[in-house]
Amino acid sequence: MNCIIVDDDKLSCKLLEGYVNKYSTLSLLGVFNDPVSARNAMARQKDIDLILLDIKMPEMDGFDFITSLDHPPNIILVSGGGEFALKAFDFNVVDFLLKPISYSRFCKAIDKTIRYFTPKEAATSGDEEIFIKKGSSLVKLKLRDIVFVEALENYVTLNTNSDKYTIHFTMKAIENQLPSGVFIRVHRSFIINKSMIQAIKENSLDIGIGHGVKNIPVGKSFKDSLLNDINVMAR
Repeated sequence: MNCIIVDDDKLSCKLLEGYVNKYSTLSLLGVFNDPVSARNAMARQKDIDLILLDIKMPEMDGFDFITSLDHPPNIILVSGGGEFALKAFDFNVVDFLLKPISYSRFCKAIDKTIRYFTPKEAATSGDEEIFIKKGSSLVKLKLRDIVFVEALENYVTLNTNSDKYTIHFTMKAIENQLPSGVFIRVHRSFIINKSMIQAIKENSLDIGIGHGVKNIPVGKSFKDSLLNDINVMAR
């Protein structure tokens, strides 16, 4: 997994660099002491999978840095202040590390990132639970209760039969997290729960949500995989 470090604290950078070099599956592509240099490097380097990102930095803080990215990769926030931990959930970071960071805690965060980075197996049932920030609380949600996911610029909305949750996440990242045995992407802006399909039309499909039906567009490049998947389910 390719990663970069973005932190204006040079001692912190040195510590994190040592930790990264110890971890066999990580490859360090760069260390940056300001977010502007990191953004310029990311414009040239497209295969960055993980950013170890400080929060308090000059010119823009870590949260502004994430917002400035069209398609942010996995993010682990590092900070000397625990007061930022809850806000981090708004940006759906993989983990939040409080300085000083021990190697064991670093390893735990990387292990978690690898689980995020690896697509879910098709056989999983969707019984997995995640926590979504809503207001000042964290709400538990079963993956199988998600009816559809819709992209909204740098955010996605997770729609259930009774509620809607907006999180700072990319469609590619959320697609990797949802079990492919339960969900399928049908459009660049939509992922749907296959069990909720009621009808498939020429360029759209109907899914049941609550007591109603919602029509979802189906992109041309996604239709073949959808029909192949449905055929498999029907055997």
